[in-house]
Amino acid sequence: MAYDKNNIFAKILGGEIPSVKVYEDSKTLAFMDVMPEADGHVLVIPKEGAENILDLSAEGMAAMMATVQKVATAIDMALSPDGILLKQYNRAAAGQSVFHVHFHIVPRWEDMPLAPHGKVMVQANLLEPIAAKIRSAL
Repeated sequence: MAYDKNNIFAKILGGEIPSVKVYEDSKTLAFMDVMPEADGHVLVIPKEGAENILDLSAEGMAAMMATVQKVATAIDMALSPDGILLKQYNRAAAGQSVFHVHFHIVPRWEDMPLAPHGKVMVQANLLEPIAAKIRSAL
């Protein structure tokens, strides 16, 4: 399947759809997941158009992983979770639902179950205070 330039993440990158940004540089964007599994759930995407890691250039992958580490560190400092879960899906059979490569950074607290993946949308005004805490730790 060819990369779909109309996917929701491409539209976020193009400024067509708003997002609650946490971090951005010339090669990547990190923003709050609007269907979070936990408070502080952030998505990291490359600005390069690639469906999954099998299509992403080595340079794009390196940039994305550097941003994943930077943002995960900020989440750890800002929210003090007991753990941090990194998730990345490739193709529909593996659970990928948005076909622009991305990593999920999900803070985890003991005895606090995750919300279902991609099921409950949260309003941006509830995500912004958490994003501000994460941004302050960058």
